Amino acid sequence: MGELILQLSYSLDTLPQQMQRFWNCAHSHRVLAFHGEMGAGKTTFIRNLCRLLGVKDAVSSPTFALINEYHFLENGKDKTIYHMDWYRLRDAEEAINAGIEDALNTTDAYCFVEWPEKADVLLPRPHLRVEIEWVSDTERNMKLIVEE
Repeated sequence: MGELILQLSYSLDTLPQQMQRFWNCAHSHRVLAFHGEMGAGKTTFIRNLCRLLGVKDAVSSPTFALINEYHFLENGKDKTIYHMDWYRLRDAEEAINAGIEDALNTTDAYCFVEWPEKADVLLPRPHLRVEIEWVSDTERNMKLIVEE
């Protein structure tokens, strides 16, 4: 297990306030691997994070496309976000054939990965492990862990 750098508790009502705190810790990591059970709120969190960053496109789960691409301005420069959902992948080989490895190796883009355990051998080191735990219908706990 890596180094725990932040723990949060939030609800949909407090999410906007916690989002900036999250990004202050997470922005230095290029690959963010979102872990959590079905319905834990991974896509909802990523949608709100993209909103905070200024993404203008509609953010949705890339379950069937595997990768959605978004853009935002960071310090006046166009930055890319690859939002990936690996839920439907069978293994790392299928991920490679789908071009996921190319996105992960793009050094000037952020990668937000849902269901990373489906092909975790492809995740670069270091990366940020984001664990979302369902507490109740309205409450979530989150841990940010640097995986070396």
